[in-house]
Amino acid sequence: MAVTLSEAAARHVARYIARRGKGVGVRLGIKTTGCSGLAYKLEYADEVAPEDHVFEGHGVKVLVDPKSLPYIDGTELDFVREGLNEGFKFHNPREKDRCGCGESFRV
Repeated sequence: MAVTLSEAAARHVARYIARRGKGVGVRLGIKTTGCSGLAYKLEYADEVAPEDHVFEGHGVKVLVDPKSLPYIDGTELDFVREGLNEGFKFHNPREKDRCGCGESFRV
């Protein structure tokens, strides 16, 4: 089981944590919402919970709770710039369908 980060995502997270002055990495999980049922949730984490699965890539930690891991195992977190927009993208091999608005997905 693994969740990985691209170099671009790791650089972005590391810069943000440095500016913020605290943090151990990012917490990646899922929540039920939207037309397709599941959505990614991503937030900066200040501490590792005892139940967290911890993955590290390019010097940055990704924390995943046990309930989310079966849905996002194998996911790569990327950070992309497309024109004037920039943001995180999730490359999840378990994702079977995505709603039209892009807010939610189904496995």
